[in-house]
Amino acid sequence: QVQLIESGGGLVQAGGSLRLSCAVSARTSSSFAMGWFRQAPGKEREFVAAIWWSAGSTYYSDSVKGRFTISGDNAKNTVYLQMNSLKPEDTAVYYCVAKIGVYSSTWYPTERYEYDYWGQGTQVTVSS
Repeated sequence: QVQLIESGGGLVQAGGSLRLSCAVSARTSSSFAMGWFRQAPGKEREFVAAIWWSAGSTYYSDSVKGRFTISGDNAKNTVYLQMNSLKPEDTAVYYCVAKIGVYSSTWYPTERYEYDYWGQGTQVTVSS
């Protein structure tokens, strides 16, 4: 059973930065995609970013492209989400997700149902 443990959330002023971490208890396959979703109060959970672990290739939602960076550390079995130029509308609970799948250079999982494992979530609050 794969467990995902997030950390790094908190309160930050608009324009500031935070880095979220997600430790993976066990990667059962080299074909492993990881990502982040977020859910703001009263809104649907939405895709933020994804990375194919073996290739290091990444994909972002339009709302965070250019501000957020997803990356992975193989030695630590940890994926990160570096968030810069934060805005109040980035306020949400952020969830780490993982999927066992076959790497594709042209496709990234961006739907909730495409992911096999979910973390508990970490709160990010951006004040104006």
